[in-house]
Amino acid sequence: MLHFGYSKESGIPYDMAFTKSKYIGRTFIQNTQDTRNELVGLKLNPIKPSVKDKKIVLIDDSIVRGTTITKLIKILKRAGAKEVHLRIAAPAFIDVCYFGTDIDNKEDLITNNRTVEEVRKIVGADSLEYLSLKSLGEITKDCHVKGLCTGCFSGEYPIDVPKDINKNSFEEIKF
Repeated sequence: MLHFGYSKESGIPYDMAFTKSKYIGRTFIQNTQDTRNELVGLKLNPIKPSVKDKKIVLIDDSIVRGTTITKLIKILKRAGAKEVHLRIAAPAFIDVCYFGTDIDNKEDLITNNRTVEEVRKIVGADSLEYLSLKSLGEITKDCHVKGLCTGCFSGEYPIDVPKDINKNSFEEIKF
């Protein structure tokens, strides 16, 4: 519940901006960009009285390809939002994830060879901030996490990862 914590710490009131269809799952893992675009439009619908003439702080866990967040920002602005500020509760994905998140091609990442300002312009936000890698380390330092992998955020993995293999090959290894 990222949004409640952000609201409490910032003093900005929390309100629902969308109704969400429970029949459509994670859109960023779909096979094609056309399918991702179509499903985002079906998944979320704006609540216009909560959005019209307001400055919105939109909080998301991450940006992978940018499909969902770009569409959401367009939907909010069409519904009358004055501004949409984007806060991401993870560092920027800059590399392939071999151990969890479905990222198998660096070129598909919206952050690939782009600055935060370039990503902000692409998604259409009025401002964009990510959680820093340093802050992620501070947040998790007291957790009993063994070997926290930040490879997709830093490009540095806890084990040697050949860059020329299919990421799914790690899922096939039997330990």
